[in-house]
Amino acid sequence: MGLLSDLKILYHMTMKPIRGRDHAARLESFYAGQADAYDDFRKRLLKGREELWNTIPFPDQGRWIDMGGGTGANIDFFGDRIKQLSEVQIVDLSPSLLGVARKRIEERQWSNVTAVEADATTYRPKGDGVDVVTFSYSLTMIPDWFAAIDNALAMLKPGGVIGIVDFYVSRKHPPDGLKRHRWFTRSFWPIWFAYDNVFPTRDHVPFLHRKFEPLSFEECRAKVPYMPFLRTPYYQFVGKKST
Repeated sequence: MGLLSDLKILYHMTMKPIRGRDHAARLESFYAGQADAYDDFRKRLLKGREELWNTIPFPDQGRWIDMGGGTGANIDFFGDRIKQLSEVQIVDLSPSLLGVARKRIEERQWSNVTAVEADATTYRPKGDGVDVVTFSYSLTMIPDWFAAIDNALAMLKPGGVIGIVDFYVSRKHPPDGLKRHRWFTRSFWPIWFAYDNVFPTRDHVPFLHRKFEPLSFEECRAKVPYMPFLRTPYYQFVGKKST
């Protein structure tokens, strides 16, 4: 992938109007024209995913649901370790992204991985519960993200684990031990991302700490392609459901 591919992505991110009467239609409007070039650009923008997967304790023969998993690129971070899981589901509302995911599943011959077109706020896999639920830069794109977290909590087994990496901004006066972003960071990034219906919020981090027992938490910053002087804040959270 090169400059022309990047320009295509940047066009969809900054200039192409996003249309649709509901969330699913707007997602497809945004992603349909860039699905094939999605992974290369996002690899440079969406940091912390591989580090998160290496932090999550995945049990042997466990069940993993990747909410908003899109093209299935997250599964690649696992390599041969994916074979230790009994089932992996990539859940997303975008048919275009899931089309890429299904090609990846076929090429990698992942017999335990499936792609599911469904809403993260309501989807429940069959069975008695899952071991791991993840959201990789998808929670900020879910309008009712509170419902998505509550749904994940409900489908997890007691002692199950949630893992999240996403953009965010801090509260003006965060609790002790958490980072405080300056006014520019708290103001600029929500406005910049909102054009693409991505909504970094000051409420993710406190809400997750309230809902789950934290196992790991990091606050970081990442470079943004073609914006050399800016760093966007993101966090990594791993938490356990109470037994």
